[in-house]
Amino acid sequence: MRAYTSNKSFEQWDELFEDSTMTVAAIDRLVHHATIIHCEGDSYQRKTALNKSK
Repeated sequence: MRAYTSNKSFEQWDELFEDSTMTVAAIDRLVHHATIIHCEGDSYQRKTALNKSK
């Protein structure tokens, strides 16, 4: 089992590839038989880092 993470939604992936065909192909291959877990909110690690810098 492999885990892949991204801080961008699929709608924003067009910024990563030169054309939309490449974007669709990449997403298609990653999500085939995948379980997608969408998390919202601030990252615990980010909150901790910000609190340490204060």
